[in-house]
Amino acid sequence: MAQINATVGDLDGNKRIIIQFGKRAKEQGADLVAFPELATTGYPPLDLLPPHETRPPAGKRSPAQEDFVRLNKECLHEIARELVGITAIVGFVDYDACNLYNAAAIISQGKIQVVHKTLLPTYDVFDEHRYFTPAIDNTPIPVDLSGEKMLVGTSICEDIWDEEVGYGVKVVDSLGSRGAHVIVNINASPFHDNIRNVRLQIYVAKLAGLEVPYSMLILSAARTN
Repeated sequence: MAQINATVGDLDGNKRIIIQFGKRAKEQGADLVAFPELATTGYPPLDLLPPHETRPPAGKRSPAQEDFVRLNKECLHEIARELVGITAIVGFVDYDACNLYNAAAIISQGKIQVVHKTLLPTYDVFDEHRYFTPAIDNTPIPVDLSGEKMLVGTSICEDIWDEEVGYGVKVVDSLGSRGAHVIVNINASPFHDNIRNVRLQIYVAKLAGLEVPYSMLILSAARTN
């Protein structure tokens, strides 16, 4: 677990920290290292990202025309080139011709595989539907860990809050039923007291009914300076 404190908007600084911690994890013998949600951009990036109404079909600017969005993905590819010999899960902003996605990259053996966040919070301090499109599906990703082929299920923050908020989609349950050997949940949100314990209780309760050999909860409080 790489408990970094990413700075919102500092793409180069966050990239350096991710590479530094990833290499440190490899030196210490780790097979897998996971970073927080939106680690490349910092959380929450808010209006550093273009909202839906500025993008096609309503607007004229595609995500690729937005420097911050495009550069965040370039940083991800630089991270993938640097982190060799270890599997890394890194939060970033993915995009296509019209949509932005709160995403996690599973980087292994120079290959990047991507999953998108399914459950997007839009309450309290959260406004993710203004910027992101939810995942259509999320399946475990095959990776090589300690010489074994394993299925890694990756969920992002709100994806484990289905019971508490009342979503009709159960992302982690689905990953477990699809044969995940490892389930990782990466998080980032504005800090509030006792959030670590709240998340841990939710995660333990969620995994209690699943036959999953390994699980990992990555916690991070956002820094907005």
